[in-house]
Amino acid sequence: MQNENLDLKKTLEFIGFSEKEVSVYLALLELGKGTVTQISRKAGINRPTGYHVLDSLALKGLVKISGKEPKQEYVAESPDQIEKMLLEKIENEKKFLSEAKKIIPELKSIHNISDRPKVLFYEGREGIEKVYEDTLTSCEPIRAYASVENMHTGLPGYFPEYYERRAKKGIAIRAIIPDSDTGRERKTFDAKEMRETALVPKHMFDFIPEINIYDNKVMIASWREKLGIIIESVEIADAMKKIYELAWAEAKRLDKKEIT
Repeated sequence: MQNENLDLKKTLEFIGFSEKEVSVYLALLELGKGTVTQISRKAGINRPTGYHVLDSLALKGLVKISGKEPKQEYVAESPDQIEKMLLEKIENEKKFLSEAKKIIPELKSIHNISDRPKVLFYEGREGIEKVYEDTLTSCEPIRAYASVENMHTGLPGYFPEYYERRAKKGIAIRAIIPDSDTGRERKTFDAKEMRETALVPKHMFDFIPEINIYDNKVMIASWREKLGIIIESVEIADAMKKIYELAWAEAKRLDKKEIT
C-alpha cells in the first residue's frame, strides 16, 4: 500500500501538482470530507498552509467547499475531475498556441530590426565539421577562399562526401584556390561538384583559413587554430560579398594568365 501511495504521489506531481497539493488531496480523498484542521492534520501540514492548499485545489475543481466558518467543510470531488482539468488545460494551450502563431511574424520583424550580428565559435574537428555542415543550408551559391591541401589535411576523409552532398543539394560554389597540384586536380571535378575554380599564384596567395560567404553568413575554418567560426550578419556578409567580387575578377584574370 505504501508503494502504491508513492506511485500515486509521483504521478500526481508529474502531471502538475505540488508536493503539498498531493498530500492534501490524498488526505481529503481518504477522509471524503473534513475541516481544514482535520485535513491538515492527516496531510501532515500546518493549518494556515492547509487553507492555502485547499483553496488551490478548489480552483482546480478538485475540492468543493460547503458551509461557513467555523463549521466550513471541504469535500473531495470525484478524481474524474483530474482528467477534465487536464483536458481544459490542453484546450487552453491550443488557444494560446493559435494566438502565438498570429503574432510570431510581427515579433520576428521587430527582432530583425534590432538584431545584432551573431558570432558562433566551434572547436576541434567536430566544430569545424559543424561549420561546414552549416554551409549546406545555403540558399545561394557559396563564395569561397580555400586551400585544398589544408582542407583535406585538416578533415581527412570528410570532403569527398561533402562535395557530393553539396552538389546533390544544388548548392553551387565559386572558389579562389592557390595554384598547386592538389588544386589543379580538384578543379578537374568542377562540373561534377558544381564548382567554378579560379587558381591564383600560390607564392602570392597561399592563405590557410578557408572563408565561405553565403546568405547572411561568413564561415571561417581556421586549420592552425582548429576553430570554426560563423558570423551571422546581413551587413557584414554583404560587404564580404562585394569584396569577394573584386577578388574574383582579379582571380579569374590571374587564372587565365597562368593558363595562357
